[in-house]
Amino acid sequence: MIELRGISKTYAKSAVKAVDDLSLTVRDGEIFGFLGPNGAGKTTTIKMLTGVLRPDSGSAAVDGIDIAASPLEAKRRVGYVTDNPELFARLKAAEYLNFVGDVYGVDSGTRRDRVAEYAGLFGIRDALGGSIGSFSHGMKQKLIVTASLLPDPQNWVLDEPMVGLDPKAAFALKEVMRARAGAGKTVFFSTHVMEVAERLCDRLAIISKGRIVFVGTLAELKSSRGADGSLESLFLELVDDQGEGA
Repeated sequence: MIELRGISKTYAKSAVKAVDDLSLTVRDGEIFGFLGPNGAGKTTTIKMLTGVLRPDSGSAAVDGIDIAASPLEAKRRVGYVTDNPELFARLKAAEYLNFVGDVYGVDSGTRRDRVAEYAGLFGIRDALGGSIGSFSHGMKQKLIVTASLLPDPQNWVLDEPMVGLDPKAAFALKEVMRARAGAGKTVFFSTHVMEVAERLCDRLAIISKGRIVFVGTLAELKSSRGADGSLESLFLELVDDQGEGA
């Protein structure tokens, strides 16, 4: 479970809060979509909940563990896919996976099985001996997704995970997301692809100008807007009401 309580963040030289008093709870066993226009605060929020950034105020907790108070313990509960898969260019892919396995304390047998499973699923098994610096964006994305799953995290946090993936890999990713939620784990992801969010999400939140403007199911969003359109059309109406284009 992920809990954000009144978190705010302002970057240096900016008078505007990137994230403004945001509170959110993501429950075990659900796929939770985090939607918003560019610059709305999605990546900043995700970086605070994963401990990459420290909020100016408020708190973030993973499975009841406060990230600021117990960062290592909290981070061990999270598998994180960043929005920019820039990795250690001089390492081979297999070396990077072993590094992640070491950090999370994954034993060699389990590590070998999970690398075989996910590298095979995402089509990079034959490339593990190659240098990361030679990989395309899509290959790096597949590698970081594979790495994020090595410790079998209770909470899987993904920032725009579909970017750069080919259709086969994107399908595989969605299947893994469904399977993990079905096993009682938490899946939290941001996306601009409304069709994906509409098909996958149990619940979703929409952020605009650093503030949450909706949290709930798609059915609840339709009810609140008094309309029965697609998620895309409802999303556009909502952010337009906030004076922010997509």
